[in-house]
Amino acid sequence: MVPLEEIRKNLGKETMLIGQNQTIKNLKLGKVEKVFLASNCKPSVRNDIEYYCKLNKIPLIILEIPNDELGIVCKKHFAISVICFLK
Repeated sequence: MVPLEEIRKNLGKETMLIGQNQTIKNLKLGKVEKVFLASNCKPSVRNDIEYYCKLNKIPLIILEIPNDELGIVCKKHFAISVICFLK
């Protein structure tokens, strides 16, 4: 499935979390199924998330759109750099 279609399909579901803090917290707990990053995500955040994804063998998908467009896709009025889906 195309990543943006997958994000649109899961909008509003409790299994979708937005934000780096929530994502990193749940990555540490091993509750994440998949992670999406905007193309212009901060390098420090990207490195942290890549590290935890490698530890837990979780797929990390880097999108081709910047964080402001990802916010629009998610029907939010703010930029979104990180999205994750819970198991």
